[in-house]
Amino acid sequence: MKRITGLLAACMLALSIAQPVTYAETEKTFSDESIYDLLVDRFNNGLGTNDFDVNAQDPNAFNGGDFGGISNRLQHLIDMHFSMISIGPVFKTATYDGNQVLDYSELEPHFGTSEELTELLSQMHDADLKVMADFPLGNVSADHVWANELASSPAEEGTIDWDLSSKEVQDQLIGAAVQFVKDYELAGLRLTKLKEVDTAFLNRMIEALKNEREGLYVITNEASDASFDSVPAKERSDAIQESFVQVDPDSSSMDQFTGEDTDKLLQFDDLTGPRFTYRMVELRQFPPTRWKVATAAQFMLPGVPLVPYATEIAVNGKEAPESHPFFNFKTDMELHEWIGDLNTLRNDSDTLRNGDFRILHNEDGFMVFERSSEKEKWIIAINNTSEVQSFEINPAEIGEKKKLRGVLGQDLVKETKDNKYHVVLDRELAEIYIVEEDEGFNTPYLIASLLVYAFFLSFLFAIFRKGRQRKKEEALKKQQQTK
Repeated sequence: MKRITGLLAACMLALSIAQPVTYAETEKTFSDESIYDLLVDRFNNGLGTNDFDVNAQDPNAFNGGDFGGISNRLQHLIDMHFSMISIGPVFKTATYDGNQVLDYSELEPHFGTSEELTELLSQMHDADLKVMADFPLGNVSADHVWANELASSPAEEGTIDWDLSSKEVQDQLIGAAVQFVKDYELAGLRLTKLKEVDTAFLNRMIEALKNEREGLYVITNEASDASFDSVPAKERSDAIQESFVQVDPDSSSMDQFTGEDTDKLLQFDDLTGPRFTYRMVELRQFPPTRWKVATAAQFMLPGVPLVPYATEIAVNGKEAPESHPFFNFKTDMELHEWIGDLNTLRNDSDTLRNGDFRILHNEDGFMVFERSSEKEKWIIAINNTSEVQSFEINPAEIGEKKKLRGVLGQDLVKETKDNKYHVVLDRELAEIYIVEEDEGFNTPYLIASLLVYAFFLSFLFAIFRKGRQRKKEEALKKQQQTK
């Protein structure tokens, strides 16, 4: 039985590689990343030693999440195959979200120690995960240690904004940020709370950070003309949200997508406003289906996908702190595997990240587009309508004697007698096709398939025969005992 099990496993492996897809290896840039954005306090509580003044029942209080909690749930992050994890602001703070900074030179005690953050970063690096953190430039706590030393002005309740026209303030902020990336092995820093920060100052800060750590990404979550590695593609992100928040939408706004700006962030759901689930629930839509078609678009369109924590459980909420619940790992996670599959495809194909882009069809929620390069070609079909949809592709578009092999639903499209490729998709579904040569029967695949079935039947027969033998032995033993 052990021999049969081993042979069965070997045949399954042969079956999986019988239809290989070859991907190009290129030097990675920010456009190759995909980001999972979490809040330390709301992800997972790993240590009880830092749970002072914690109240998990109060959404405005610290709930207990820490660096140790992220370490304990590292496999959860690994399984989604993001290339980068954003841990948000981690400085000493007056609020659970880390934004009301009290001191740029200290970590928030609720989150953990310097040693614990260093260990977390080491674990993530061992798992091939890059790590990014936030550096808020405004709306810091009015009790910040610099409040009585540097020029500032009142901002929102309990906060102040630094006077960034002051060179002294600028130098202090640059020094604190540079020291932070010097102390911790970060792959990226996101500058937040920019407001109307001078572009020249931002460029000076970006240059200083990159001089300190070679290859460091410096991005922002706001519009800016500074030399950031990435800024949000807001209009495109809004187009995804509007086109997928409900079924049968007006999807004409998706026509704005081009093959440019592959390094800009696509984040139609974020941690600063209503969650995507909140909007769809308002419209009486079914969240898992909405999320699946929307994320299929997000990961396959040009841009860098950024996904907030708890998307995989379709978390709801109109505004903070309601939109920042403590992550419930006992909730059904249908989207966890789905996101992992999308990320795997994107990670393995330079074409899906940086290839040419062309819309083939876009009408009332049914969209078909192409990602292509010299190495490979993909067709992505997303049916966000209430009916079955079909689209004909001419051989002139993708070539003759081809086949479109679906990698999500295992659909297979071949050229028909009318010399067309007919892509047919059921309602509210997405499929991603790799375009391959149609060489008729795939002999290695056919042989591997037959071997799998043969050994599986042999495995069942062996179990059946062993069961019959055991019954005979038990019956003989009973006869001997009665005698």
